[in-house]
Amino acid sequence: MAEKRKVTVDNEEYEVELEREGPGWLVRIKDKEFSIKVEGRKNKKIRVNKKKKKNTNGIVSSNIPGKVIAINIKMGEVVSEGQVLLILEAMKMQNEITCPIKGIVTEVNCTSGDSIEANTPLIIIEPKEKA
Repeated sequence: MAEKRKVTVDNEEYEVELEREGPGWLVRIKDKEFSIKVEGRKNKKIRVNKKKKKNTNGIVSSNIPGKVIAINIKMGEVVSEGQVLLILEAMKMQNEITCPIKGIVTEVNCTSGDSIEANTPLIIIEPKEKA
């Protein structure tokens, strides 16, 4: 499928049609056709976003270091997946750390105002048994 573009060559503007042709391009300018190849440039690869592995072990941590601003849960509290457990300030931004699973809070290893390191277990949740 041809794509129309405007290009400037030697300060003169042209409307061209570009169409992929094997490793190069077929370029049409008015009534003329040109076959061009661009050397030293690899074709762009299409990136596919891979889904992150879901945390199902109940250990809640932060990927980056920061300061705990607020803790929204208590020991023994029943929490649900997606619930905001705490607010962490990192790089002058406040980040919501959410619950990965439904369960009961068994450990809270931080308090408001604590500076934490990356990947340190902050909250431990015991998965609630499926009924």
